[in-house]
Amino acid sequence: MKIFLFILLLVLHVNASTLHLALSASPARINPILATDSASSEITRWIFNALVTYDKDASIKPELAKSYRFIDDISLEFTLRDDVYWSDGEKFSARDVVFTYETIISPDIFTPYASGFVHVKSVEALDDYTILVKYKYPYFKALETWMMEILPAHVLKDEKNLMSAKFNQKPLGTGSYILENFSISSDITLRANANYFIHKPNIDKIIYHFLPDSSAQFLMLKSNKLDIGSLTPLQLERQIDDAFKERFDIIEDIAHSYTYIGFNLRLPKFQDPLVRRALSLAIDREEIVDILYFGHGAVCHGPFLPGTRAFNDTIKSPKQDIQEAKKLLKKAGYDANNPFEFTISTNTGIRGTYLAQILQHQLQKAGIILKLRVMEWQAFLNTVVNPRNFEAVLMGWSLGLKPDAYSLWHSESNKKGGFNFIGYKNEKVDALIKKAEKTVNQEAFDAMYREIFYEIVYDNPYLFLVIPNSITAVSKDIKGVQPSLIGIMHNVVDWKKSAF
Repeated sequence: MKIFLFILLLVLHVNASTLHLALSASPARINPILATDSASSEITRWIFNALVTYDKDASIKPELAKSYRFIDDISLEFTLRDDVYWSDGEKFSARDVVFTYETIISPDIFTPYASGFVHVKSVEALDDYTILVKYKYPYFKALETWMMEILPAHVLKDEKNLMSAKFNQKPLGTGSYILENFSISSDITLRANANYFIHKPNIDKIIYHFLPDSSAQFLMLKSNKLDIGSLTPLQLERQIDDAFKERFDIIEDIAHSYTYIGFNLRLPKFQDPLVRRALSLAIDREEIVDILYFGHGAVCHGPFLPGTRAFNDTIKSPKQDIQEAKKLLKKAGYDANNPFEFTISTNTGIRGTYLAQILQHQLQKAGIILKLRVMEWQAFLNTVVNPRNFEAVLMGWSLGLKPDAYSLWHSESNKKGGFNFIGYKNEKVDALIKKAEKTVNQEAFDAMYREIFYEIVYDNPYLFLVIPNSITAVSKDIKGVQPSLIGIMHNVVDWKKSAF
C-alpha cells in the first residue's frame, strides 16, 4: 500500500505542470494601486482582478462584474459576480470595490492611478453585489477606469500605512494564481487558485526566474529551462538555429511601447526649446532601428500608438541634421569652446546600454558631450526617477489601446507618485486634456488628441526614439496560445502544457 501511494504521489508530481518565465527586475510592490514598474505589474495581474477587462479583440468585457449598464451619461451601474472568493476564503463583495476607490483617492496614498478617478463624483454600494458610480460629467473613459484591480477590504481596512504594508510583499487576491514564494532579487512562485471563479488554471504553477541579465535569459530559453521568453532582434537574426525553431513558435508584432529620452525640465539647461530641438536633430532614429533592432521596429513619431485615431500621421520625427543642430546650439550659446553636455540615466540591460552608447556616438557628431549613468532597475527608480534626481533619462513607456494623456502630460501629474516626473507644463495641452476628458463624441475627442500629439512633439519634452517589435518565443509544449491585439497572455487559464 505504501509503495502504491508513493508511486501515485510521484506520478502526480511528474504530471503537475509548471510554466517557466523570466523576470529581469524585482517587483517593488505587488499591489495593483501602487505597482508603477513593469515587474510589479507583471506579478499583480495574476493575483488580482478588475471589474472589467479587455478580451482578445481589445473589446471591454466584464470580469469581477457580471454585467454593467449606463443609466444615463454620468451614471454607471455594475452588477457583481456572486461566486468570487478571495484566496483566504472570504467572499468578494461591493464593499471591496468601495474600499478600493476610497483608498485610491485618499490623500495618504501616492499613486498615479488616482488621476483616473478624479472624474468620479461618488461610488455607492446599493447592496452586496451592486455598485453605482456617478461621474461629475460625461467621461470618455468611464468604463476603462474600472480596469483597476480591486483590493480586499477585510484585510486592509485597518492598515495604517498601505505604502509600506506587509501586504505589498504578501498579497492575496481573487486572481487565477496565488503568490506562494517571493523575496527580493530571487525567483517568484505562483500556484493555481483552485477556487478561481472562471476555473482552476490548467497549469499548476508559474515560476518567474529572476534573471536581470538578458543574455542569461536567452541561455535559459535555449536550454529549454524557460517556456516563454523575449528575443532581441540580434538573437532572432543571428543566434538561434533550426533546432530552436523546432522547439519554439516565434510570434512577432509591433510592441505597444516606445523608448524615449526625457529631460528634467526643471533644470535651466533644458528649458531652452532651441537646445531640445538641437538634441532631436542630432539623433538618427532610423540608424537606431537598423543597428539595435536589425529593422525589427519603427521610428517613434509621438506619444500615442500608431493605428489609433489619436495618432497624428502628419507629424514625423525629424531626420538627422547635424549642421542645423550645431546652428541651434550656437544660438543657445554653445559651441566647440563651450559644448553642451549632460548625463543620461538609465537601467541595466544590454539594449538600454547599447542604445545609450549609440546616442552618445550620434550626439558627439554635433559637439554634444553625453555622459552615461547606468544602474540596476530598483536603484534607478528609487534614486533617480522617484526623487527626480536626473538631467535626462532613457526609458520606455507602454502605450494604451485608448490613450489618456493626463497621467504623463498634464501639469497636475507633476507631483509625488505622478508619472509626469520630467515636470512638463503646457497650458494649451493642459486645457485640451481637460476638455477631451468631458468629450464623448469620438471624432471630436480624436481631433483634440491629434492636436495634443502635435503640441507635445513640437515642444520636445521627450525625444521619441523607437517603437520596437515584440518578439516572443513560445514553447511548442504549450497548447492554447492565441496571439491577439493585447498579447498572448490573455487566456493563460486555458493553456495546457505537455507533461513530458
